[in-house]
Amino acid sequence: MNESRQVNSEYIFRINKTFDYIELNLEKSMTLEELASVANFSKFHFNRIFHSLVGETPFQFILRLRLEKAASLIQANSTEPITQIAYKCGFSDISVFSRNFKNHFDIPASQYRKEKLQHSNISQLKRKGKQPYDKPSMYFCPDLQTFKWKTKMKINKGVEVKVLPKMTVAYIRSMGPYNGNQEKYQHHRDKLFAWAGARGLLGGKDFNYLVVYHDNPNVALNDNQRMSLCITVPPETKVEGEIGKMEIESTRYAICHFELAEQDFSTAWEWIYGQWFPESGYQPDDKPYFETYPEAPKAGKFIVDFCIPVKPV
Repeated sequence: MNESRQVNSEYIFRINKTFDYIELNLEKSMTLEELASVANFSKFHFNRIFHSLVGETPFQFILRLRLEKAASLIQANSTEPITQIAYKCGFSDISVFSRNFKNHFDIPASQYRKEKLQHSNISQLKRKGKQPYDKPSMYFCPDLQTFKWKTKMKINKGVEVKVLPKMTVAYIRSMGPYNGNQEKYQHHRDKLFAWAGARGLLGGKDFNYLVVYHDNPNVALNDNQRMSLCITVPPETKVEGEIGKMEIESTRYAICHFELAEQDFSTAWEWIYGQWFPESGYQPDDKPYFETYPEAPKAGKFIVDFCIPVKPV
C-alpha cells in the first residue's frame, strides 16, 4: 500500500469513529473539541477534514441526523408529543427544533405527522385491496413457548420476535443511496472478507454476516445514507484503516424470514412496515436495523432475515 492510500485509509478510520460516537450520543450536546479528540485530529483542522470527506460540517451532520431521527419517531409514534420527541433527539429548545425542522422538510413537524399518517393509511388500504393474503396471522409455537406469525405471501417464511445477544462486529462503511452502486457494494464486501480471511475470522458457530442501515431512507432528503457491511468478530479483535469495529446492543428484534430475488427486497420491506407492524402490537424502536444472510443464495434466491428493533405500541 502506498503512502497516500495509507493516509486516506487512516482518515476514513478516524471519521468512522466519529460517526459511531455521534450516533451513540445524539441526544447529548457535543463540542468541536470533543469530536476532534474522538477522531484524534487537531480541533483547528478537524472541521475542514470532516467536511472534505463527508460533504457536511460536523454540526451540519449532527443537525441532519437529529432532524431525521425526529422525523422517524414522529412517523412511527403517532401519539407521542412532538415536544418530547424533540428533547429525545437532542433539542433543548422546542422553538429551535421547530424552525430547523421546517427549514429541512419544508413543513412544520405537526403537518409532517398528519401527512405521513394519512399516506400510511392510504397505502395500507391499497395493499389490502390488491393482496388480501398478505395479512399475517399469529400462532403459538409450543416448542419455543413463544408467538410467531405466518402469511400466505410466497416470499415470506415467517416472523418471530426475540432478544438477540450483543454482537461485536468489524465493518466497512459506505455512504450513498441504499439501492445504489452494486459494484461498490461488492468491492467493499470483498475487501471486508479478504481482511477477515487473512486473520482467520471467517466461519465458526457464531459467525454472521450483517448489513446494518444507520439511516431511514423514508425521511432522508439526500443520498448521504450510511450502510455498514459487517461480520461478527471476537470483542478483542484489532482493526485499522477502513475496517472499523462497533457493538450491536442486545435488544428485542422482529426477525422476518424471507427467501427472495434481488427485485423483491423493496416488497419485503413494504410488507414488514405496511402489513406486519400494524397487526403485531409492536412499533419500530429507534436503533439501527440490519439484514443477515444465514445461508448462501440458491438459484438466484437470497435467504435473508430482516432484523428490526421493536418495542410495544
